[in-house]
Amino acid sequence: MTSIKETVAAPVWPQRLSEIDSKVDEIYLPAGEEHVGQDAEWCEVVVDGDQRRIRFHDYDEIYAIPGLYEKLFYRQLKCCSPSRVVRLLHDVLRDFNDSVEKLNVLDLGAGNGMVGDELAARGVSKIVGVDVLPEAREAAHRDRAGIYDHYFVVDLSDLPEPMEKRLSDMRLNCLTSVAALGFGDIPPKAFIKALDLIETGGWIALTIKEDFLHESDDTGFCRLVRRLTREKIMQTQAYRRYRHRFSITGEPLYYVAMVSQKRCEIPDHMFCEEWEPVQA
Repeated sequence: MTSIKETVAAPVWPQRLSEIDSKVDEIYLPAGEEHVGQDAEWCEVVVDGDQRRIRFHDYDEIYAIPGLYEKLFYRQLKCCSPSRVVRLLHDVLRDFNDSVEKLNVLDLGAGNGMVGDELAARGVSKIVGVDVLPEAREAAHRDRAGIYDHYFVVDLSDLPEPMEKRLSDMRLNCLTSVAALGFGDIPPKAFIKALDLIETGGWIALTIKEDFLHESDDTGFCRLVRRLTREKIMQTQAYRRYRHRFSITGEPLYYVAMVSQKRCEIPDHMFCEEWEPVQA
């Protein structure tokens, strides 16, 4: 029998936002801005009557203000990635006669818990969050208490052995990473280590800006994804291009959602390679 949680289709965040005691009064997007890179976007925010400028990629500042992340990216800029990728994962699992309730998920770049919320709503068994920002963990615990079974502040590209053993012992069989790859937030080496922690046969559900999968990509992810596929380490089962959100100028930003299956262990040589180009 299909559980009620598995049939959840609507995004979780609107109900969650209504429960957050947010002090955000207004959000103003800059007028007349053109050709602003996604990693340079900014806005003016009024919080408890005080106005301040915040750059979108200064996540520590955004997470510190309850409700700002949801109001800015989801209500105003119409982001849909967490619900989109979790729904795609659910659909693929159903096609393979598998169940979300059996998943032990490693949520890479977990942030304030938007993806964890979507996973929990569908009945996922265990969710482990990982992020490099302590402000992300604080926000997740503040606004989504109880969603994560564990939430670690750690850099997977330099993972201490005791933490690696602890994560390995959790028998993780699914990796999620939503809109966290590229832009220097999560380097390819961290993604490789995260994938290494997932059991063979486990699932990978991720979203990434489509530019990072083109030949001109300079983050290393295009080359990494192709190698993982060519060496049959990762087998893609679903690949969807979609509108991640709008930019501050109203232009659609397109990402790719992928659901893959880990087919074998990662060879040692892949951990030693330099995926990003060396800067002159």
